[in-house]
Amino acid sequence: MADRVLLHIGTPKTATTYLQDILFRNRDVLEKHDVHYPATHFDDHFRAALDLTRREWGGLEEEVVGAWDALAATARRREGSVIISAEILAGASAEQAARAIGSFGDAEVHLVLTVRDLARQIPAEWQETVKHYNTETYAEYLAIVRSGEGRSADLFWRVQHIPDVLHRWAADVPPERVHLVTAPAVGADHNVLLERLEKVLGIDEIPLAYESDRTNAGLGVTETALIRRINERVDRTLPDIKYRFLVRELLAHRQLAERTTRTGSARLLLPPDYQPWVDDVAGQWIEELAAAGYDVTGDLEELRGEVRGEYVDPDSPDPREMLSAAIESIMALVHEGSRLIVEEEDLREELDRTRRERDEARALRLRTHVKQIAYTRLQDSEPGRRVLAAYRRTRRR
Repeated sequence: MADRVLLHIGTPKTATTYLQDILFRNRDVLEKHDVHYPATHFDDHFRAALDLTRREWGGLEEEVVGAWDALAATARRREGSVIISAEILAGASAEQAARAIGSFGDAEVHLVLTVRDLARQIPAEWQETVKHYNTETYAEYLAIVRSGEGRSADLFWRVQHIPDVLHRWAADVPPERVHLVTAPAVGADHNVLLERLEKVLGIDEIPLAYESDRTNAGLGVTETALIRRINERVDRTLPDIKYRFLVRELLAHRQLAERTTRTGSARLLLPPDYQPWVDDVAGQWIEELAAAGYDVTGDLEELRGEVRGEYVDPDSPDPREMLSAAIESIMALVHEGSRLIVEEEDLREELDRTRRERDEARALRLRTHVKQIAYTRLQDSEPGRRVLAAYRRTRRR
C-alpha cells in the first residue's frame, strides 16, 4: 500500500505536459527512490482523469471506461510515494474529487495545484479552444469569459478559478496537504516552476534526465488566427478524429508551432483594457487563498499578472503574415499527403505479398493433403502397394 499519493490536479497551461513527460521518462529512476509514476503509456493518467471526470473528448471518453479504477488500483499496490498528474482533474466535480481521493485507501493524499496569472491563462486557454474547433473571435471569447456566462466561460472557470477548484477538491483535505505552486512572472527562468514543483513532489534530490519533446509549444497571433479561420471554413464537417490529426496535430502542434518559434511571431496577450479586471480578480483570490492556510511554494503575489509587450489583435491579423502561414500550412498538408500515399503504396505491396504467401501456403497444404489421401488409399490395397513399390524403385534410380 502506498504511504503517500501526490495528486497533481492542474491547472491547464502551467507546463503540465512538460512535467508529465519528465516524470514518465524518469519513472525507472524515480522507482529506485521509492517514488512511483504508474504509467505504461504517456497518456495513461490523462485517460484515467477523463474517465473520472466523464468529459467529452471527441469520442475518446467512451474508450477509457474503467481507466481511473485501474490506475488507482496500481497506485495502491505501490510502496512509498505515488505521483499522479493530469491537469483536467481541475475540472472534477466535488463528488468526483471525493471519489478520486477515496480511491487510494489509507494512503495520505496530498493535492498539488500549479497556478499562473490570468493575464497569461486567458489568452492561452482561448488558443487551446481554437485548437479544438472553436470559432469564437478573441473579442467574443474575452467578453464571454468576463461575463461568466456561456459554454466557453463554464469551461474556462471550471479549471482556472483557483479558489473554486480547491473548494471542490480540498473540502476534506487538511490545508497543510494542499500545495499551491505559483508560476514565476514573465521573464523568469523557465526552470523555476519545475524546480518548485520538484520540491513539493519530494523529487528535487533525485537526478533526473530533462530531455522532452512534449512541451506543447504555443502559437503566435497569426498562427492562432489562421487555425480559427480554418475552423470557420471546415464548420465541423470534418470528423473529430480527422480534425485532431490534420488540424490540431499536423498544423497546430507541428507546422505552425515551429513557424511561431522560427519567425518570432507576436505572442497572444491580454488586451490592456482587461488588465484592471484581471488585477481585481487576482486580488480577491490572493486574499482568499492566503486565509485558507494552504502550503504555498513561490508567492501568491505572482498571481498578479503583468502584460509585457505590444498587443497585437488576433482578430485583425496582418494579411501578409496570414498568407505566408497559409502557404506553409498547405505545403505541410501536401508533404503529409505525399507521405501517406507512399505509405499506402507500401502497405498495398505488403498486403499483396502477404496474400501471395498465404495462397502459396494454402496450395502447398492442399497438395500435401491430396498426396496423403492418395498414399493412404494406395496402402489399403494390394495393387496400390505394388504401385507404391514401383514408384519408390523409380525414385531410387
